[in-house]
Amino acid sequence: MIKNIIEVKNLSKSFDISSRKQGLKGTLKHFFKREIKSIKVIKNINFEIKEGEIIGFLGANGAGKTTILKMLCGLIYPSEGTISVSGYFPFRRKDNFLKNITLVMGQKQQLIWDLPPIESVYLNSSIYEINQFEAEKRIRKLSDMLEIEDELYIPVRKLSLGQRMKSELLAALIHNPKILFLDEPTLGLDINAQRNLRKFLKAYNEETNATICMTSHYMKDITSLCKRVICVHNGSISYDGKLDKLLKKLSPIKEVLIICRSEKNANELMNSGFTVKQKIKNEITLKIENSSITTSLKTILNKYDIEDLYINEPPVDEIIGKILRKKEYND
Repeated sequence: MIKNIIEVKNLSKSFDISSRKQGLKGTLKHFFKREIKSIKVIKNINFEIKEGEIIGFLGANGAGKTTILKMLCGLIYPSEGTISVSGYFPFRRKDNFLKNITLVMGQKQQLIWDLPPIESVYLNSSIYEINQFEAEKRIRKLSDMLEIEDELYIPVRKLSLGQRMKSELLAALIHNPKILFLDEPTLGLDINAQRNLRKFLKAYNEETNATICMTSHYMKDITSLCKRVICVHNGSISYDGKLDKLLKKLSPIKEVLIICRSEKNANELMNSGFTVKQKIKNEITLKIENSSITTSLKTILNKYDIEDLYINEPPVDEIIGKILRKKEYND
């Protein structure tokens, strides 16, 4: 039985903020008597993550995804509830806990700007008490997986964004962490760089059985890597389950483009009781529910003279947009 490597129970986080009115009067009032109010950004959430899972956290900007990741890796202390990550309480920042995790944020870097990435990698290996021989062995292996070698000896400021992100990952993984927290890891990367990064993360997960918790607004990252997603809306979890199930629920109807051999065939199909979206000569687009797609297509293929057909899936970005706009999806 696969054990839970992360357990979160009744977790909440509040921040105290002060506000002031405009003008001199507002500034003086703010200086002598500040108005403090507490904002609850994470609201009583619960979830468990099994060892080796790749989990995608979805939500609009400000929903609380990054705050959750920061609490899981111990950068932020929770206001209420409990967190257990690999058997540790993250906020205590124990040495053994820190050796088990890593955090990579697409909008921030740990590499030293004017030095080649290899210098930062060796610095990290020293921090984690990895000997020279083992460090060189891990660097060779990770650089092969990331398809990066010569770039490690070029100053960071001269590398492209994609090369820097690969170098960031290499430096972050030199200590073989069991859990990866990735916040927008493909932010700003071109299509090829995104694809290569996804390929690496998938291979790394398969080879090491590392658990990966990631956020991303590039939906290809989520659909390529994550079988399970956790949707966050205004600090609460609105959905926690399989991505496929959510996509089917949000998109219950498929559009099927059918090319008939004759316009007569298309006219007969149009009047056969199916919901028609549009018809152009011998091409007809039907709207068919997912639950009956197989039987409907069998009927059409057996009854009509069909030249070709295409099942058009709705864009994933459009479906995920519904997740971000709505508040709750019951499993």
